[in-house]
Amino acid sequence: MKPRLPGQRLFALLFCLMLALPARAGLPDTIERIKPALVVVGLYNKLKSPAFQMRGTGFAVGDGRLIATNAHVVPETMGNEPGQDQLAILARFGSERRVIAVRLVTRDADHDLALLRFDGPPLPTVTLGDSDTVREGQAVAFSGFPIGSVLGFSPVTHRGIVSSITPISVPGNTASQLKTPSIRSLRSGPFPIFQLDATAYPGNSGGPLFDADTGEVIGILNMVFIKTTKEAVLEKPSGISYAIPIKHLKELIGAEK
Repeated sequence: MKPRLPGQRLFALLFCLMLALPARAGLPDTIERIKPALVVVGLYNKLKSPAFQMRGTGFAVGDGRLIATNAHVVPETMGNEPGQDQLAILARFGSERRVIAVRLVTRDADHDLALLRFDGPPLPTVTLGDSDTVREGQAVAFSGFPIGSVLGFSPVTHRGIVSSITPISVPGNTASQLKTPSIRSLRSGPFPIFQLDATAYPGNSGGPLFDADTGEVIGILNMVFIKTTKEAVLEKPSGISYAIPIKHLKELIGAEK
């Protein structure tokens, strides 16, 4: 047997290392996998125009009929009478977009999370990762429907990094009401949250935060640091956004089973 040349040995070593590394897709491939699981969460009333009113973003988990979103996206109370607003999602099945009635399964107000369920054919689901392994500086991306009522219901993806993992508590008010004093009062909160160096907008709430390389979902977009009003953030976005670690969603899903 002929001895291997140095170049051949180096190639063999690199080949073995490549086999040992976890599979990683580029961001375009990752986005392609994430998008079918995204839904618009809102209210439906056929007597209104438009009939569907967006409240936030959600994504399919579990058996594909379970939708994860923020608790503040879902109204505290919902009517069941004809002519009243009904909780619904706008989802894409192949080339067809449908409005589907959903029901609230459970709500975790402490972590601003909610699970919704619908009947019928399932949606593709995302892969939930391990948020305990997330590090500051990690490259991430998030997808959703920012300002969907204005820009339309086409998924949009933004990329950034985890700029800080900091203690915070979730306020009772909504993302559009979050002001500077609220941020200061949240610093002593009871659980870590991901602060992102990326700009999210109203409508991103409830969308998945995922590892830019693997596509594993590691958090849920929760709130945008808005300095003045919802209109002003469109012109002067702060670039500071937050996401709830996905482990809290996994616990909620486990409790629901």
